[in-house]
Amino acid sequence: MVMEAASGKWVAVVASIWIQSSCGASYAFGIYSPLLKSTQAYDQSTLDTISVFKDIGANVGVLSGILYSSVNRPGPSSLFLGPWVVHAAGAIQCFAGYFFLWLAVTGAIHRPQVPVMCLFMFLAAHAQTFFNTANVVTAVQNFPNYSGTIVGIMKGFLGISGAVLIQFYQTLFEGEPSNFLLMLALLPTILSLALMLLVRVHHAQAKDEKGYLDGFSLISLIVAAYIMFLIIVDNILSLSQWMRSLTLAVLFIILSSPLYIVFKAHEDALVPASSTSTTPLLNNPESIEPADNPTEIQDTKVQLMVTTSKDSSTFGEELNPIQAMQTLNFWLLFIAMICGMGSGLATINNMSQIGESLGYTEGERSTLVSLWSVWNFLGRFGAGYLSDIFMRRKGWARPLFMTLTLATMTAGHVIIGSGFPGNLYIGSVLVGICYGSQWSLMPTISCEIFGIQHMGTIFNTIAIASPLGSYVFSVRIIGYIYDREGSRTERMCSGTHCFMLSFFILACVSFFGFLVALCLLVNTRGIYAKIARGRRA
Repeated sequence: MVMEAASGKWVAVVASIWIQSSCGASYAFGIYSPLLKSTQAYDQSTLDTISVFKDIGANVGVLSGILYSSVNRPGPSSLFLGPWVVHAAGAIQCFAGYFFLWLAVTGAIHRPQVPVMCLFMFLAAHAQTFFNTANVVTAVQNFPNYSGTIVGIMKGFLGISGAVLIQFYQTLFEGEPSNFLLMLALLPTILSLALMLLVRVHHAQAKDEKGYLDGFSLISLIVAAYIMFLIIVDNILSLSQWMRSLTLAVLFIILSSPLYIVFKAHEDALVPASSTSTTPLLNNPESIEPADNPTEIQDTKVQLMVTTSKDSSTFGEELNPIQAMQTLNFWLLFIAMICGMGSGLATINNMSQIGESLGYTEGERSTLVSLWSVWNFLGRFGAGYLSDIFMRRKGWARPLFMTLTLATMTAGHVIIGSGFPGNLYIGSVLVGICYGSQWSLMPTISCEIFGIQHMGTIFNTIAIASPLGSYVFSVRIIGYIYDREGSRTERMCSGTHCFMLSFFILACVSFFGFLVALCLLVNTRGIYAKIARGRRA
């Protein structure tokens, strides 16, 4: 039973990776937004309104967190419920949202009113939070000692999923964005329904967990590098249809390669226990094999107590969302995320317009936007992986990495605002990586400070900071200053002055976030000292 549970953990990781790789359609809004605008006769303001509902849906996942906590409580119902319920809820929303969007743009239904279209867009994007919550929280429960690494892997594949979906579009539906919408309705839905029963919590420790997780990490880096290669080549050369088909086949093979790790882990699990150092994590009493010798039973009970004590030091005190919101640490983390996530999202939302004002060509702007998903991935994966290494080896608290990335993001905003030649290439790399890092650091810090039982609800509540900050910084600061500068010349704004003040303000915002994260670092030093001792034990 323990052997099966140990192998099942790796099956759960692969299933989660595949779902994460398909559910980031909110990052591909630019593919079908022109079709949405033309078929529904929207002006830019109306399209932006629908885009706001996309951002809200994709980032406000409180309901998914509440549902996950409800269906994963210990008790008789846990035999029938589990993360699959959250996946199923996400699949229903994904299909309903994108399918009705497809019906609208193809004219199969009468043109919906704008509020109805906003609802469709919200449902489509909101499904992402259900998939993400089920995969991330389950992964952390399966690998409590490597929470940063596994969150980085899960968040990384979500971040790169937009680019993966665009590769499918360019190969199969180039110039047919309506078919792309239908694909978004079907692909994540079918994939999640097919794999959801495999994403389960397994209370067992497999042999060499770190080695296998490093294998998944390497695959994620290969996927990101390959997609970056495709983006660059596609902007230099015009790939033929058969070349696109070939590159898509290679991408499919790379995404299938995690299966090798599952087979390898299963083979290692078959090695007799006497020849390995594998020790079951017996925090699930049902996983204990019956023993005829009373002494063995007593030893098992002692091992259970020791293991449970060790696991309890992996995370902080268990708090529910209301209790968490009554702490200073919650609001320090929330404010830091408004500064980091909000300013980063505002940057990518205005990347094309910034490039246009600075004289970048359409191809260069397209490349910058496409490469953002790669930098976003590197930040998500790298922050989780490196923070785990330094916490285990050096005892460094994870909020330290949040302070470092926010300080670096400050420099990135200054570079973008300066307007020197090539500034967007350098600035977008810094801001993109630092923005992505917040998405892996924040959920991990949340469970380490407030416990894992309500992790999904708490980190999704804090994630509200992303669309909130984006609205303030993008609409009230960047948009307002851009319109003011443009009105002076009575034409589209052109030159460094269009965004210079905006990004110097964002630099100040990021620096303030750095100071807030520094306060969080100081305030949680006792918690992380305990966690570091527990993980080194």
